[in-house]
Amino acid sequence: MPLRTLLDPDHLPALDPRFAIDRPGLGLGSADHPPRILLLYGSLRPRSFSRLATEEAARLLKFFGAETRIFDPRDLPFPDQVIKDDHPTVHELREHALWSEGMVWCSPERHGQITGLMKAQVDHLPLSIGSVRPTQGRTLAVMQVSGGSQSFNAVNTLRLLGRWMRMFTIPNQSSIAKAYQEFDEKDRMKPSSYYDRIVDVMEELVRFTMLTRPHANQLVDRYSERKAAALKLDPTTDKFAMTHPHKQPA
Repeated sequence: MPLRTLLDPDHLPALDPRFAIDRPGLGLGSADHPPRILLLYGSLRPRSFSRLATEEAARLLKFFGAETRIFDPRDLPFPDQVIKDDHPTVHELREHALWSEGMVWCSPERHGQITGLMKAQVDHLPLSIGSVRPTQGRTLAVMQVSGGSQSFNAVNTLRLLGRWMRMFTIPNQSSIAKAYQEFDEKDRMKPSSYYDRIVDVMEELVRFTMLTRPHANQLVDRYSERKAAALKLDPTTDKFAMTHPHKQPA
């Protein structure tokens, strides 16, 4: 499976445990299983700062009680490069999307925008596969890294994409300026306000994921889709038959 192995998943040297809440989502929704979060990053450089920031986010999510998967896009073809997207890496990406309840998208800013690799991953996620929705009703946190001064072009584009994919993009976001200065020789993020913002964003993502979990099915139920599918109202419940947007964990 094209997933990255997270090194030192429990080592959080930049986190001050005196102020950290290890289960920020408690009491907001059903806790029968951990929040399932898929993380995507947008660069294939050997020392990719979007990947390193994504890995820091995954460690924090684990600390907050979530289950995470980091997708490795190195073998992903361009959209439309393979007939009917019949490629094992595309299939894997979609399976991980179906598994997830929320996502993190982290892109470098290149020429004032997200990278082609980041967009390709989103483009490989259709709004629906049959009656199953890989993105609709899921929560989303957006992040970006920059080589220069702080910018918000990439996160703004990711927000637009999240809305188009019918996801619930959380209010907070992370933008790391001069990212090459923010990681030490062991590729771990140094303590800083940029790191603290990632903590804020991941904490908020867990909360929103837990909060929307009991209602995700209802929140993405639409008249136009019920009409297109010719669904019938159940007179005993006054509800239409709906397909839950989240695949149950294996």
